[in-house]
Amino acid sequence: MTVKLIRMWSGEDVVADIIEEDENSITILDPIVAVPSPQQGQIAFAPWSPLHEKGKIEITKKYIVYISNPQSDIVEQYNTMFHKISKPTKKLII
Repeated sequence: MTVKLIRMWSGEDVVADIIEEDENSITILDPIVAVPSPQQGQIAFAPWSPLHEKGKIEITKKYIVYISNPQSDIVEQYNTMFHKISKPTKKLII
């Protein structure tokens, strides 16, 4: 599993699991997009393509500005949303 932040030319920040990549496109699974939250200064997540049947989505690379690693707490929240096993990034103080 490779959870990445994908910045689209449209300005959307998409968080998704990249499952395939070639020189012209990437294929993603379970994409979500950051949206403003009713609580000031916070963000929420919504399905990136809510009308799409659950499964893979192929994106042409010409519509992508960049791909990077999201913040660790975003990855943890993503994994929780999609019930994927995740290892906590924060260390416990004993």
